[in-house]
Amino acid sequence: MTNEELIIAQDLSKDYPIGGDFFRALDGINLSVKQGEFSGIIGPSGSGKTTLLNIIGALDTPSDGSVNVLGNKVENMTHTESANLRNNFLGFIFQTYNLLPVYNVYENVEFPLLLQKIEKLQREEMVMQALEWVGLTNKAKSRPSQLSGGESQRVAIARAMVKKPKIVLADEPTANLDADNSHHILKTMVKLNEELNTTFLFSTHDEKVISYLKRKIMLNDGKLVDDILVN
Repeated sequence: MTNEELIIAQDLSKDYPIGGDFFRALDGINLSVKQGEFSGIIGPSGSGKTTLLNIIGALDTPSDGSVNVLGNKVENMTHTESANLRNNFLGFIFQTYNLLPVYNVYENVEFPLLLQKIEKLQREEMVMQALEWVGLTNKAKSRPSQLSGGESQRVAIARAMVKKPKIVLADEPTANLDADNSHHILKTMVKLNEELNTTFLFSTHDEKVISYLKRKIMLNDGKLVDDILVN
């Protein structure tokens, strides 16, 4: 494991217009995340967790300040540059799974590799390896409608991990799961973090997720109020 800083936020603020005024979702955030961390942005609803995750994921831009992700300043990137960063180096896991219902499990996991124009034989090897990581090789031909919630989220993890991204951003990934499935999902992500040295950054207020984190980044009303390393 290296101590390379993959994410650096400096004086980061985000305002959203409301009527003739604005709402400050993030207020002067200073934060860095190193390679191989298993960390989470924690706080109540409305604290700015998802906004911060979206900016780090180049899905949104700051109003003030700077965010550097893998050497790229998010606020200066074009739409094409942002898309290339997401396609090649970032993995996303959402609470709603976002699986494509017309595709089977294999095709859902393969989709990010098609965007990278990886050739067919290599794609097959990478998809089956990702399904093996999450224990779903036997479901490769199943449709999302045939899966349980836990299985759907495991497919979402496989899809996020298939290209071996530098950073995985997970927004409330256990929100729709029961306790047993949540723990199974979290143990899978811990295993991938340890084996592949992938950096995981969660947005969550779920105590089950929080119990697995090695670092807890606390937000409240858009401000960073605490940052705790867990042994």
